[in-house]
Amino acid sequence: MVQNKSLGWKIFNVCNIVMMALLALSCLYPLWYALCLSLSSKSAANAGMVSFYPVGLSFASYKEIMGDWKFFNSFWISIQRTVLGTAVSLLVMILVGYPLSKTKKEFRSRDVLMWIILFCMVFNGGTIPWYLTMQKYGLIDSIWGLVLAGGLPVFNLILIMNFFRGLPKDLEEAAVVDGAGPWRILFSIVVPCSVPVLATIVLFTGVYHWNEFFQGLVLTTGDTHYPLQTYIKQMVVNIQAGNMTMDQIEKLDTLSNDSLDAAKVFIAMIPMLVIYPFLQKYFVTGIMLGAVKE
Repeated sequence: MVQNKSLGWKIFNVCNIVMMALLALSCLYPLWYALCLSLSSKSAANAGMVSFYPVGLSFASYKEIMGDWKFFNSFWISIQRTVLGTAVSLLVMILVGYPLSKTKKEFRSRDVLMWIILFCMVFNGGTIPWYLTMQKYGLIDSIWGLVLAGGLPVFNLILIMNFFRGLPKDLEEAAVVDGAGPWRILFSIVVPCSVPVLATIVLFTGVYHWNEFFQGLVLTTGDTHYPLQTYIKQMVVNIQAGNMTMDQIEKLDTLSNDSLDAAKVFIAMIPMLVIYPFLQKYFVTGIMLGAVKE
């Protein structure tokens, strides 16, 4: 009986390993495919011949990117947006989530404020009123327009609020006895104890700001103000047939929109792939602790 049970667990573990391996491959293959496509020749990319390895190895797409100052300008705009947007959103979520984590007895307006936030999460005024509001505040073609447009992600706010609510009350009570005020309690006790959920929120918010392209398309009026994802979406190989120089003819012969887009996408993924391993250890802990508290 014991031997049969042990055999059953072995079969179960093998099946789990196989399923996890297949799942991991399904997640990694798009990244690998983008790399292979970016390194393939124009004819192979246009013919759809690329699958598991580069066909007709070519670095033309990366050479084009290295000479495209607008791409690096957009890259820099996205870095600014991600850093500023994550910092602003994190500060706002901490300041909003902490009072909302209190009981109604401690914060009377808690339920009213929470209902307003949830209502705004479900309903919005639409793109045109949103654009007119941003225009009236002078946030068109401004990095602050991109930063403030998604300044309070409600889902992340709920995670942070529930995490704060689950912290031991004894910590705050001891701090009050020692004469600490609300601000001192928040930034000296609550925030340091909330590193797992804060790291998770930083990851979520950073990925959102880095990958978001629609706001950049609406809130900017030219490609010199585009964040990276908007620039990638709008950029194509566009060479006029008449009066072409020799460099343009060479580019037309060697460059494909598909391989160029793949190269830009692959380069755009690198920052998130570099940052994620440093925050991964906090990820599961932050999600679980921030999601299951009542």
